[in-house]
Amino acid sequence: MADFITVSLDAMGGDFGAEVVVHAAVVSSNRNPKLKLVLVGDEKILSDFLAESKAKYPKNISIKHATQVVEMDDSIKQALRGKKDSSMRVAINLVKEGVVDASVSAGNTGALMATARFVLKTLPGIDRPAIMSTIPAIGGHTHMLDLGANVDCSGEHLHQFAIMGSIAAVEVFGEKNARVGLLNIGQEDNKGNEQVKQAHAILKEDTTFNYIGFVEGNDIFKDVVDVVVTDGFVGNISLKTMEGLAKLVANNLREAFNKNFFTKFVALLSLPVLNSFKKKLDPNRYNGASLLGLKGIVIKSHGGANIMAFANAIDIAMNQVEKDIPNKIKLHLEKQLG
Repeated sequence: MADFITVSLDAMGGDFGAEVVVHAAVVSSNRNPKLKLVLVGDEKILSDFLAESKAKYPKNISIKHATQVVEMDDSIKQALRGKKDSSMRVAINLVKEGVVDASVSAGNTGALMATARFVLKTLPGIDRPAIMSTIPAIGGHTHMLDLGANVDCSGEHLHQFAIMGSIAAVEVFGEKNARVGLLNIGQEDNKGNEQVKQAHAILKEDTTFNYIGFVEGNDIFKDVVDVVVTDGFVGNISLKTMEGLAKLVANNLREAFNKNFFTKFVALLSLPVLNSFKKKLDPNRYNGASLLGLKGIVIKSHGGANIMAFANAIDIAMNQVEKDIPNKIKLHLEKQLG
């Protein structure tokens, strides 16, 4: 392992752009002296924000100028062909060139996936990269993929996602003998569409990881599965539904506790429990989705991430570098393919 881990940051992407990314970079650098960060974007803007910050290790944060920005509503074609000097593209190019070990962006998801795939290419044996993120569950966490990169998937694509998800769960998150389940509308073998049935048949034959069979939507939050595999269409809808439900629960709790003096008093007594509950479900703690299957490490941050959330995405990038995840996936596939 090198003395430093170096990560490039698309400093212009996301809803809040440079201000959040620069301050997140300072937070991450201050708590990780062996971390080097390259801010990619408009040099003047980044320099101004960096000058305002209190970086403990200023030499560990540098700037790489880029003249363009991929906007959140840009098409994939615009990003790939029309913005070759975007902060997103330059940040990923640095991974390709070996200048940095990983890259993090809060930018346009479709553009990020397409750019990363175009620049870095996929690992041998992987047709499509997949987006994997962590979701709070009873007794710990559940890791889910794909969350939006691939709308239409074959059974073999889902098999590849299962392999990558299993390796990431074991190597990055320390899940021993990670339980891998395939998301379906029931647990019986005759349930589901053709692609799910096809994937199920393939997965049952693969003994290189712990496939437990079909799981249903409510199992995502139970301690019955560690990795949930699905296509990007279902996965993204599931993720957005979870985010909406979390906001609904939080809103209803606020309304219930603010009804009258008595409920406000009860809320005050319940504050330690409520704070613990809020912390456990805080989406900022889970920010940072892995783009698995690439010949390099790219992490997608939520577009609306705040400073601490983006810093968490940087931590995930560091962890994947330390665990050498692309190479672990590559070695597993080579072993499986003979």
